[in-house]
Amino acid sequence: MNEKAAFPDADETTPENSTATSRTDIGDGLKEQSGEPPKQESPIPDTTSEIPNGGLKAWLQVLGSFLLFFNSWGIVNSFGVFQTYYESNLLSSQTPSQISWIGSIPAFLLLLIGNITGPIYDTGHFRALIFSGAFLVTFGMMMTSICTKYWEVVLAQGICVGLGSGCLFIPSVAIVSTYFSTKKSFATGIAASGSSLGGIIYPIVFYKLQPQIGFGWAVRVMGFMMFSTLLVALTVMTPRMRPTKKRALLEPRAFTEPPFLLFSLGIFVGFAGMYVPIFYIYSYATNATSTSENLSFYLLVILNAASIVGRILPNYIADKTGPMNILIPCTLISGILSFVWMGIDSTGGLIVFSILYGFFSGTMVSLPPTTIVSLSPNLGVVGTRTGMSTSCAGLGLLVGTPVAGAILGQSRWNAMQAFAGAIVLGGTAILIGARISKTGFRLMEKA
Repeated sequence: MNEKAAFPDADETTPENSTATSRTDIGDGLKEQSGEPPKQESPIPDTTSEIPNGGLKAWLQVLGSFLLFFNSWGIVNSFGVFQTYYESNLLSSQTPSQISWIGSIPAFLLLLIGNITGPIYDTGHFRALIFSGAFLVTFGMMMTSICTKYWEVVLAQGICVGLGSGCLFIPSVAIVSTYFSTKKSFATGIAASGSSLGGIIYPIVFYKLQPQIGFGWAVRVMGFMMFSTLLVALTVMTPRMRPTKKRALLEPRAFTEPPFLLFSLGIFVGFAGMYVPIFYIYSYATNATSTSENLSFYLLVILNAASIVGRILPNYIADKTGPMNILIPCTLISGILSFVWMGIDSTGGLIVFSILYGFFSGTMVSLPPTTIVSLSPNLGVVGTRTGMSTSCAGLGLLVGTPVAGAILGQSRWNAMQAFAGAIVLGGTAILIGARISKTGFRLMEKA
């Protein structure tokens, strides 16, 4: 997502070296001065036509990207099960807000470090990033298995896993875009669904194994799973190309463009509230309703399962309608559902809520990368702008769930749920402003 490599620009193609000639200005043009007739410049290649847009090798990259999402965003999406466990066991002396920092830090670092590792990917160090990320996330989980204090868990599960996830995130989105053109959003959506599957598998593994073999070994099993699946990704993934120019880390003038500024602000605000139900649905069902402890856990699984469909189907439609035209209504519905959550106290209602929220909130991860393409003046700045926007989203994730936890500690569940809904709806309003500033009030225009 942060990568210029993901969006090759014809303007950046380095021309072949040719025989040196002197040039003299004549009027507005240049006249070649040489002993031979001037050579006609060869046309700039159409990189789009060279993109495979399918085939075994291209879909193997989707598989590898799927596994990178599985072990980065998938761990973030799994934190709900740890939130509940830490509150009642290992870190019971800490407040819900303090515990939620453990889950929000890796989400923030995933997006922030992804921006920093973008130029590293651009210089061709794809495998170095994958190796580093695989080591850090696996090492972080193994260290988490032996932690007994709050600060130790923050360092291992928060910072170490977060740094590793940031190394994995850029390759996971950049490489898919270099193998697909017209199917880019659809292929990216399939890859991004790995985060939802990770949010299903890893919580189940922990929930089932922890009572039988203890916290330490349950987390170690997760670490071994991460290592083995990342090994598969390393085996099948092959970068197809890289840009001839290095990507700039920042483009400050982008924030002078109202559509981009509003979009970045919108996802900052939206992400601050979007993950509150994902972190707290398990704890809410266990402590505030009559739902059994076993079924309360599976609400998190159901939410992440619905998110798989929510990251594929909307992306498929977005290739035809424009990503922002899908992102805005899905975000709007997610905010409304957070308010509906306030009135749900039955098991059936929580199941329906989990399905709907998982589906509609899934677009907040899968659609922003392709949305930024439509908000950029040329492909040469897409990588930089993607990094800038995802950093804004990371800041929202960093502060959103701890604030929600603090509200819960000082008040009741309804206040926290209202906070989540209001924040997401506020983000939706800003995203609508971004669309209007780009296309005006033309509702049917692709955006």
